[in-house]
Amino acid sequence: MYQREFDQRLNKALPKAVLFFGDNEYMIDHYIDLYKKKLDAGEETLALYFDEWNFDQAKNYLSQTSLFGGTNLLIVKHDKKIPKKELDTLIELANKNSDNYFLYGYAGSAKDAKTLQSSFTEKKGGVWVRFFEPNIRDGMPLLQQKSAQIGLDIDHYALQHLMLLLNNNLALCMNELDKLAILGTKVTSKDIDRLVYSTAPLAIEKLLIEIFNKKPITATITKLLELGEDESSILRATQYFVNEIFLINAYIKVHGQPDFKEIFGFVPPQHVRDQKQQLALRVKSAALLKIFEHLLESEIELKQAPATQREVLLYSMLIKIQQYL
Repeated sequence: MYQREFDQRLNKALPKAVLFFGDNEYMIDHYIDLYKKKLDAGEETLALYFDEWNFDQAKNYLSQTSLFGGTNLLIVKHDKKIPKKELDTLIELANKNSDNYFLYGYAGSAKDAKTLQSSFTEKKGGVWVRFFEPNIRDGMPLLQQKSAQIGLDIDHYALQHLMLLLNNNLALCMNELDKLAILGTKVTSKDIDRLVYSTAPLAIEKLLIEIFNKKPITATITKLLELGEDESSILRATQYFVNEIFLINAYIKVHGQPDFKEIFGFVPPQHVRDQKQQLALRVKSAALLKIFEHLLESEIELKQAPATQREVLLYSMLIKIQQYL
């Protein structure tokens, strides 16, 4: 089910076992906190996050009666899937006792979560909730509520500007509101530009991955330009990214497996290594050569073009890259 339907369920009763997943980490944490407050779950709550995960510990926790007659709330957050047999056992235990609850925040991709949903069915006493990447319309009420709670004087337009600057990341926006409240004065868009660090570099990386995966990119380009990135900086980032993919591609052909320390001089995070390795394996050397030539020609065109034409040239330059892949 989706968030609106889940909210309706919460008005009636708290589901005993819930799978949370999707592209909105803030909302997953929001509903976990909601359960804690509604159940008045204190020190007896068992939270197993990522490497802390231990099935036997989780099972024993839900198998025992609360020492003080309170609630047994098991919270698990992990980017790896819990085996189905283990999930089914925990869901069954959560439904056996009226004081037991089990929340599973899956931090992997929404696509991978599909196999987990079969354990969280109504028949088995569970529900699953998928969240989507937040947009300004959905995020604004939450930011306004947070601002009122902490006594921050900030207008509607400044909040919109904050969401745009932080690429609609609600968790980051909420943290920045706490920091801005320290000022003790009315916060404007100019204050946000001065004090809040933009997530534009992350958005550029997202754009380039979308290009190589042949996904629609016009919306991401538009967002980058709205964040204040100019055509030249996006071009430079694209050249750098393509060069990285080329280096990985060439290293794999020579050595079989990429050594990122040797290629880059440092070791990127695992998910970055996996992502770029997959792209490098997929793209052909001939295509990379054409992309390099295209970027060199585009650089000359951008430098010679009037300012009014550069944005159009940027769109066409990036879209054409996908034709070579």
